[in-house]
Amino acid sequence: MSDEFEIKNLQPTFDIKGFLYKLVSYWPLFLVTLSIGLGIAYYFNVRKLPVYSIDNLISIKDDQNPFFTSNTSLTFNWGGTTDKVNTALIILNSRTHNEEVVDALKYYISYKSQGEYQKINAYKRTPFLVDVDTAKMQLLGHDLTVVFKDSVRFELSYFQELDGDLSFQKFDGLKEKTSKFVPAQDFKKEFRLGEKINTPLFTGTLLPNENVIVVPGKPYFFSFIDFDNAVYNHSKLSVRPNKAGSSVLSLTKTGANKAELVDYLNNSVNILGRNMLERKNLFATKTIRFIDSSLTQKSKELSGVEDELNKFKDKNAVLSLDEESIELKEKLGVLDIRKEDVVRELNYYTTLKEYLNNRSDYRQIPAPSVAGINEESVVAAVSRIVTKAEERNRLQYSYKEGSVVFNEIDRDIDATKQVLLENINSSEGLLNRELSNIQREINKVEYQTKKLPKAQQELIKIVRKYDISQETYNMFLAKLSEAKLVKAANVSDVLIIDEAKDTGGGKIGPNTRMNYIIAVLLGLLLPLLFVFLLTLLNTKIQNVKEIEHLSKIPILGAIGKSYDKDNLAVLNKPKSSIAEAFRSLRSSLQYIYKENDINGAKTLLITSSISGEGKTFCSINIASVFALSGKKTLLLGLDLRKPKIFGDFNIENDIGVVNYLIRDADLESVIQKTAIDSLDVIVSGPIPPNPSELLMGDRMAEMIEQLKKQYDYIILDSPPLGLVADSLDLMKFSDANLYVVRQNYTRKGMFQMINEKYKRGEVKNISFVLNYFESKAKYGYGYGYGYGYGYGVDSNGYHENDNKPGLIKRILNTFRKG
Repeated sequence: MSDEFEIKNLQPTFDIKGFLYKLVSYWPLFLVTLSIGLGIAYYFNVRKLPVYSIDNLISIKDDQNPFFTSNTSLTFNWGGTTDKVNTALIILNSRTHNEEVVDALKYYISYKSQGEYQKINAYKRTPFLVDVDTAKMQLLGHDLTVVFKDSVRFELSYFQELDGDLSFQKFDGLKEKTSKFVPAQDFKKEFRLGEKINTPLFTGTLLPNENVIVVPGKPYFFSFIDFDNAVYNHSKLSVRPNKAGSSVLSLTKTGANKAELVDYLNNSVNILGRNMLERKNLFATKTIRFIDSSLTQKSKELSGVEDELNKFKDKNAVLSLDEESIELKEKLGVLDIRKEDVVRELNYYTTLKEYLNNRSDYRQIPAPSVAGINEESVVAAVSRIVTKAEERNRLQYSYKEGSVVFNEIDRDIDATKQVLLENINSSEGLLNRELSNIQREINKVEYQTKKLPKAQQELIKIVRKYDISQETYNMFLAKLSEAKLVKAANVSDVLIIDEAKDTGGGKIGPNTRMNYIIAVLLGLLLPLLFVFLLTLLNTKIQNVKEIEHLSKIPILGAIGKSYDKDNLAVLNKPKSSIAEAFRSLRSSLQYIYKENDINGAKTLLITSSISGEGKTFCSINIASVFALSGKKTLLLGLDLRKPKIFGDFNIENDIGVVNYLIRDADLESVIQKTAIDSLDVIVSGPIPPNPSELLMGDRMAEMIEQLKKQYDYIILDSPPLGLVADSLDLMKFSDANLYVVRQNYTRKGMFQMINEKYKRGEVKNISFVLNYFESKAKYGYGYGYGYGYGYGVDSNGYHENDNKPGLIKRILNTFRKG
């Protein structure tokens, strides 16, 4: 037997079927948690403000200027549609862009009205609009209350309970903030719409909103939000391409006020389009500015030469050039124009080199076309450098200096700059050689003019200066017209396909259905986890299956839970299911005796792990069923440390086993009669100082031998085996042994001790009895095992119903059980 025996008490088990039965038994807990969860969901659902989603649709296109030619080079090159789309995506989510939108819409002002449960967003729903004095400090984060008395007059009020420092901010340029001490106050004052309001907390004017009717007596509120916080709150804009690789962008924004969302989306797109157009006109704008300054200078120069020419004509009789002089002047004019063009190009290259070598901001470089330079490599390089410089300037509001994105841009600018400087050096060499050739030609013609009369020579010089100035002035005028034409013809690359608009829908929250679903899931999950943990962490025996798993020792039967005040369950209710369970045990024991060829008097020892598992209860009732069957039965109380059985039979514990073992009484004097003719009892008697030694002595063996001659059955009510070794010593007197296990009381770890003793052969002919068993689902099973599992059920009239006592009686009975 020992070779086949396995100790399995430490192995984890989880009974799915039992767990499901237990879940069902906790249905009130599920009902409570579901009710609480649904109640909380309802509370939040009725108080949550609606959430809306508004969107618009734009396209980022690549519209080329119809007046753009290869000779103008005044249109800012963005790098194609793809680069424009990526740039637009970055800009729309950038802090700088959203600062512009918030500032333009004055979204740092919050309008509110009183809702059913809380204040709600009342943007465009108040009968007034706040015209704030941005140069004055305004109170942040505290509501100012407006209550109209009629269509024009209103009362402005503010209540502060305690003294304290409050935050203030200006909403002009730098958005300066400060903190001021404000004493406790209850401010109230009457004003009129359009009247200037100048208080320490607010400076501005309330203007009428013609779209909202005034409701006298209804409170409205407005407050100022920290500008940075307002930008952060409103910059949560979802921008995504309509489909992969598409230049169509979808802008979506969510919030509690549809009008606020519509205005933000549309203004965001308008500001984006305006800024993109400004960047597209960057070269043209800078060129116009450069040409305007150059024209002023050339105009003065031309006026001076014209005065000089007039003075010369007034002093000299020569009013015009002769034929030879005209021919020489025309040759010199052509050469002078060529020279002027070359010098202008060289001057541009000198300026460009100064920008590239000595400056870090390349955004102010004028277009090469201003100097008449149309070389593609130079134009492309300058355009790229300016583009990257603009991109770097734009990103500095979103990234810290030294970040990777700046390093990449700087490397690109440096690489382009090196190539451009090489091109400039090459072009300068060609231009200088061309300038030398032109100068030699001019020198030849000038040598011929020296043969002319002195007056003709002077007149040619003055006319040459005038022609050069006039030609340069006309050239700049032409460039100015060209630049203005290019700028005027440019259109924004942002095309609005669908404006944001309140079409009556757009509500996306609160998701009340989801809240209820979450409430139901949590209402089911929490008690489920509770029951699961309760089951997982429970170390006490719950059902027969657990005993079968923990030990190889057979289970002889199960006894139902008794609600009687004493232990005489069989005698008090002989037709009860408990009584029938004990009769079943009697039959099983008789079978054991027969299998072991035990004839004559038969002994049965009853023990358990610890006190309180019902060992005495089982001893009394097993003895009772044997006695009721007509067999002469003796109940022997051997728990000398904690005697109990005397109280149930209304007998005294003055004399018993201890008296016999110490030779203080004979056997006949310690045997006491009970109400049942066939049942006698020997109580334990006075508590001795050495119970173990008494039970191990020869006197104990003599007593058992004498009793076997007088009785058919001897029931030994022994001490708990898990606490003392007395029961182990007494087993040499027993033909069969019952080990009582109490449901939801006996710990699973206690089986290790009995398993070890059973494996080593120290205990034999032992069986388990599951006591105090309730066939409720919370213990894992709803079906029976033996007769005891039918406890509490009418069983078609075979058993008496056991009425469950009230809670107080059950608590009292618990302390009476053995």
